[in-house]
Amino acid sequence: MSGYEYLYEINCSIGTECAGEENWVDSRTIYIGHRGPPSGTDAYIPQRYPDNRIVSSKYTFWNFVPKNLFEQFRRIANFYFLIIFLVQLIIDTPTSPITSGLPLFFVITVTAVKQGYEDWLRHKADNAVNQCPVHIIQHGKVVRKQSRRLQVGDIVLVKEDETFPCDLIFLSSSREDGTCFVTTASLDGESSHKTYYAVQDTKAFHTEQEVDTINATIECEQPQSDLYKFVGRINIYQDRDEPIARPLGSENLLLRGATLKNTEHIFAVVIYTGMETKMALNYQSKSQKRSAVEKSMNTYLIVYLCILISKAVINTVMKYVWQSDPNRDEPFYNHKTDSERQRNMLLKVITDFLAFMVLFNYIIPVSMYVTVEMQKFLGSYFITWDDDMFDSELGEGALVNTSDLNEELGQIEYVFTDKTGTLTENNMEFIECCVDGHVYVADAICNGQILTGTVGMDMIDSSPGAGGKEREELFFRALCLCHTVQVKEEESVDGIKKGLQPCGKSSSVYISSSPDEVALVEGMKRLGFTYLRLKDNHMEILNRDDDIERFELMEVLSFDSVRRRMSVIVKSSAGEYYLFCKGADSSIFPRVIQGKVDQVRARVEHNAVEGLRTLCVAYKTLAQEEYESVCKQINTAKLALQDRDKKLAEAFDFIERDLILLGATAVEDRLQDKAADTIESLHKAGMKVWVLTGDKMETAAATCYACKLFHRNTQILELTTKRTEEQSLHDVLFDLSKTVLRHCGSLTRDTVSGLSHDVPDYGLIIDGATLSAVMKPTEESSSGNYKEIFLEICRNCSAVLCCRMAPLQKAQIVKMIKTSKEHPITLAIGDGANDVSMILEAHVGIGIMGKEGRQAARNSDYAIPKFKHLKKMLLVHGHYYYIRISELVQYFFYKNVCFIFPQFLYQFFCGFSQQPLYDTAYLTLYNISFTSLPILLYSLIEQHVNMDILKRDPSLYRDIAKNSLLRWRIFIYWTLLGVFDAVVFFFGAYFLFDNTTFTSNGQLMTANINMMFGNWTFGTLVFTVLVFTVTLKLALDTQYWTWINHFVIWGSLLFYVIFSLLWGGIIWPFLNYQRMYYVFMQMLSSGPAWLGIILLITISLIPDMLKKVICRQLWPTSAERIQNALKQSKRVNVSEFSPLSTVKTSKSKSSEHRNPQPTSLFLLLFVEQTGVACVQIFYQETRPKTFCHNCLHLINKKTLAWWLKQLHSCPAY
Repeated sequence: MSGYEYLYEINCSIGTECAGEENWVDSRTIYIGHRGPPSGTDAYIPQRYPDNRIVSSKYTFWNFVPKNLFEQFRRIANFYFLIIFLVQLIIDTPTSPITSGLPLFFVITVTAVKQGYEDWLRHKADNAVNQCPVHIIQHGKVVRKQSRRLQVGDIVLVKEDETFPCDLIFLSSSREDGTCFVTTASLDGESSHKTYYAVQDTKAFHTEQEVDTINATIECEQPQSDLYKFVGRINIYQDRDEPIARPLGSENLLLRGATLKNTEHIFAVVIYTGMETKMALNYQSKSQKRSAVEKSMNTYLIVYLCILISKAVINTVMKYVWQSDPNRDEPFYNHKTDSERQRNMLLKVITDFLAFMVLFNYIIPVSMYVTVEMQKFLGSYFITWDDDMFDSELGEGALVNTSDLNEELGQIEYVFTDKTGTLTENNMEFIECCVDGHVYVADAICNGQILTGTVGMDMIDSSPGAGGKEREELFFRALCLCHTVQVKEEESVDGIKKGLQPCGKSSSVYISSSPDEVALVEGMKRLGFTYLRLKDNHMEILNRDDDIERFELMEVLSFDSVRRRMSVIVKSSAGEYYLFCKGADSSIFPRVIQGKVDQVRARVEHNAVEGLRTLCVAYKTLAQEEYESVCKQINTAKLALQDRDKKLAEAFDFIERDLILLGATAVEDRLQDKAADTIESLHKAGMKVWVLTGDKMETAAATCYACKLFHRNTQILELTTKRTEEQSLHDVLFDLSKTVLRHCGSLTRDTVSGLSHDVPDYGLIIDGATLSAVMKPTEESSSGNYKEIFLEICRNCSAVLCCRMAPLQKAQIVKMIKTSKEHPITLAIGDGANDVSMILEAHVGIGIMGKEGRQAARNSDYAIPKFKHLKKMLLVHGHYYYIRISELVQYFFYKNVCFIFPQFLYQFFCGFSQQPLYDTAYLTLYNISFTSLPILLYSLIEQHVNMDILKRDPSLYRDIAKNSLLRWRIFIYWTLLGVFDAVVFFFGAYFLFDNTTFTSNGQLMTANINMMFGNWTFGTLVFTVLVFTVTLKLALDTQYWTWINHFVIWGSLLFYVIFSLLWGGIIWPFLNYQRMYYVFMQMLSSGPAWLGIILLITISLIPDMLKKVICRQLWPTSAERIQNALKQSKRVNVSEFSPLSTVKTSKSKSSEHRNPQPTSLFLLLFVEQTGVACVQIFYQETRPKTFCHNCLHLINKKTLAWWLKQLHSCPAY
């Protein structure tokens, strides 16, 4: 039983429903330490909960064989070949059952071994987690047990750097203030340290014996997937009869997968275990992914199956029509009476029909699926071996976890990416600060690491003067006090040295839940104000004069995404109360009543344009009475059990008014190398990029500007909680819809070039709470379907940012786009466990081997070291994979139409007797040996365009979008081409020897050389033309020739000739009869046979060659235009990108002082879908190796005219 099935049983047994359902039981009661409440209070009712096992595997030892076989035979091809194999076993058919059984067995076995191995790795990973040792408290002692044996109610001891084994309520800590620091990188992608708080009444219990004496119960909500939401309360029983009730929120909940940092140890109680933990509820079950090419193959298979059935029906009917003539009935030697002939007529018809089905079943060869599997498996090594995708820092390259989706990399339409650790390195760098309009730039500091060698600070404008110095120092103090940063005096944290002190001295390392807070405090340290520590609720600062200033921390007004600011109230040593506030400019400026607003606003807008993260800083002083009133208001809100968040927001809003503006800061979240270039290339390739992150909206938006997801002229549309509070969701959606459709009309962004300036560039920002409301079905018929309106808005936006996303919401977004009416191909990329759900949901999932563990890389289809490697994986490898496998599929159907259609025609000349046209050896080896290797090699190494050009011109990716090479028009062309060639093979051979006469034994006698041409000789002639034609057809399609191509293509033809000579030239003792003896040699001894082979091959290839020439000249694709240009360049012996200035002309002695005149001038102009023209001009002198060449990109006619002028002045001209 899987973990999910077990969870369902448990929930149903206690009257609940599975995760994601609406009707949950209100709460569950948990007894801490399994200790019942005191007598006379609530009854002790123990409940049954699942154990702490995590199950991510798909199979078990017992269900692997039946479940895997069921999944494999769900494939139409496998099921079809199974039926054919059974038919061959049951009835007498023209061919052996081995011809179908062995290839089918090979495919099933290879696939089962591959899938079994992948699932074994998942079992191994699960066991490593489930058997991990944990420490629990029993009878006042620490007991060690396996993680999977944890139960709800156990008290757990977690030490520093350990991962929480399940969801816990924080009881007490080794820190006196009852806090602990946690990293949740594997959950929400944020690797910064977050602060969590112990229950107020239990934080004083520091030893195992003290914790074991706690007598309390917890009432909390049933498991649900939202990482940021938790509602509960703890009832603590002391000496009194009535328990003390304290509220529990998300600040008390420690989630499975998070890691304890910079805290010696904590005690916590288990509330959710196993598949009920929030991390497990955010997992998406792993399902079998099918590529678009495989779906096309299955569709074509159904078409060919219909053709096969039609052929069998036609031949069965024609057989009985033909035998209706008494002179054409069964041979006289059967000696059957009329009654015997009429007996079991229906059974005979069915038997004949099945026999014809088996005879023609090679039109759908199982070898195609074997070749496809081999192509995918071997082709995946090209990604692994790619040196350009190797990262020297990690010492690793790309990994392929499943090869079934290689070609899907060339069909991506939507890219869903995580932000932190995927687009960014999660390293914040302090850039500058502005105080009353004066700008200060410190040394570049990134998470404690000095990035430059200078010391001190620089002012890039005039001095603030004596009057402004006081406000300058107040600004620096505000940033040193308004934060939640913790200080640790160590040389290193998590193995990375981050200190700012000289060598040999201890370092002050700053730790915070927000990386930009760390950057700001570090920046202030470089500017002369050092935050030292928080000790005894006093914050200490070292000022420029090396004097220590102490401020008592009175209140912290925490940051939230609605207010978009945070504040602290502190008391100076002189007894003055200050409120320091920092936040987004949109939340600070409206609350300011004094300060140089215009100067600061101008600098903020300048930095925002540069993609920097900006914060404004303000303050105000509080009188003693005013502070006491504020304190009372805050405490009342904190103690509220109902609408606590709302009451706190109202209190904060009242306090944070009438501020005095001090200045602003600018911090940069450093992007990963070439992240912006990669996103820009994906846009040019026609893909839409969505950023899905659990981060705050301001942080994510700044990153989107920096990575060029949003541009300066992008009009941002907000669909956030703040806006829906001011306006109903219905009105907001319809306003946004009108905005985008007013300019775009009926056209969607998909149909408009990305470089067009006529269409406004829109970007959408939506948060998790609003997304939940959009996804929820509405009961109001008048409001319509919100999801469809939302999708319509997204289609007309160039980029979308989804912030504050829970992991399961990321998967829901991907699923919503994936199942929309266009059914686009989606790709999800991320680096943390919080990205696993969307990685599993998308058509293609890519994990990044980042700093946040390897869960994303392990659960993905492909893993790459850095985000920049996505460009080559899609634009080069994906492009090649799709081109190659599309040719493979079309070519296989084509060559098997050529193979079987002559067999169908032959039945009209053999009395529909089910006589094979080809020998059994030819039937078996045609797809296995004679024609398999050339197409397999083609599908592995073919390069129709150089990979450098594919990377340089992303628009080429558009040519293969939407499965363009496997559309019905192309499929029908290949099928008709196969029919044409088959007709040429059969009737060409038939009419070529039309001057022969039938003899009594059914053989053909030629009139000129008296040589017997029986049915085997005729079939061998047709088969020889067939093998040479289909092989040469592939040679004509090959653009990238190597010695391996020559060896395989000409070697396969040579192998066929040698095999035929040996097969028919030697008497093999293990054969009961040898009907092909001397047939091949006898055929080759005839001059007309040689002439016929050459003539028929030529006639068969001419139509396809003409079609290629005409289409290439009249309707060339972008790839064909580049191929023509490269061929033209090679013809005049010019390198692809030789600069004009480097070309030297050779001069003959007779014309040493004259400029030679070119004999030819070539001007190649390509206008791509991006609207950019590429001009290549080169010319050739009288001498073949003398030339002048240049290539440059042109935007307008003026540039072209200038360049032609430069060309005219070239000495070679």
